[in-house]
Amino acid sequence: MENYSSLFTPGIYVINPDKKQEWGIGQIQSSINNLITVNFENVGKKTINLNKINLEIININANN
Repeated sequence: MENYSSLFTPGIYVINPDKKQEWGIGQIQSSINNLITVNFENVGKKTINLNKINLEIININANN
């Protein structure tokens, strides 16, 4: 598996596509290897292992 964890840097906004409605939008707080800490609007901080959960980077400024 290609190491794409370098894309997930603090300040980036993400969603968990499997729990988009439940968790809402999250902002990355920290990134160490494949462990990403994200503060989600509906459920607070979660530590995500990128080997197990796929996050999608979103642009909160995009016009939908």
